[in-house]
Amino acid sequence: MNNFLSALGFLTLLPVGRRARFDAVGMVPWFPVAGLVAGLLLATADWLFLKLWPVSTVAVLDVVFLAVLTGGLHLDGLSDTADGLLGHHAPERALEIMKDSRVGAMGAIALVCCAGLKWAGLSSVTEHRALVLLLVPALARGAMLFPMRALPYGRAQGTGKSFFDRPLEVSVYFPLLIVSLPALLLGARALLPALGYAALVLGAVSYYRRRLGVVTGDMLGALCETAEAVLFLLAGAGCAG
Repeated sequence: MNNFLSALGFLTLLPVGRRARFDAVGMVPWFPVAGLVAGLLLATADWLFLKLWPVSTVAVLDVVFLAVLTGGLHLDGLSDTADGLLGHHAPERALEIMKDSRVGAMGAIALVCCAGLKWAGLSSVTEHRALVLLLVPALARGAMLFPMRALPYGRAQGTGKSFFDRPLEVSVYFPLLIVSLPALLLGARALLPALGYAALVLGAVSYYRRRLGVVTGDMLGALCETAEAVLFLLAGAGCAG
């Protein structure tokens, strides 16, 4: 329970209190479960929003709600990663750019595109909407587990270094598998998001390995945000009309 509350407190702004014992590696398997809690809150807020506004407006409110709930943690990582990696920079320079808190042109573009994709997806999801909103934040946070296990940390110091203090076991994926099971209720509609999710995760790990050979907290956050946007978009495919 301590590790779950630590993960929840780390990934969201929920007032769960500070943990007396902080085991960074121990909380990693709980990332998808913390995402499931975020998804439950999102689905609840969405249900309330829909009583007052049309779905296009609610989609914007959902995007804002997620950003506020997470304190912009992963959005910051997305912008920093875009500034560092989406340019012809040497690995050392890319890592240096990502450490800079200022948002550059590529970072701003990435944020706008990500928000736009989320809005487009959330505006289109009509079938099993509550289930989609519940699962997507969980799967997006679960995506971070794959580069965390496959790649070393890229900095001598940093917020994310403690998460790499010891290797992650295969069992780290068990909670992700469990929280993914409700997706079976989507039936055939789950196939496209599942394939997109797998392709995105494998592609990100491969790209990070080729580009830098390491991973940082910013890069994990970028993957989380990208996975969220892609999953919402794919979940909405074929729903409109």
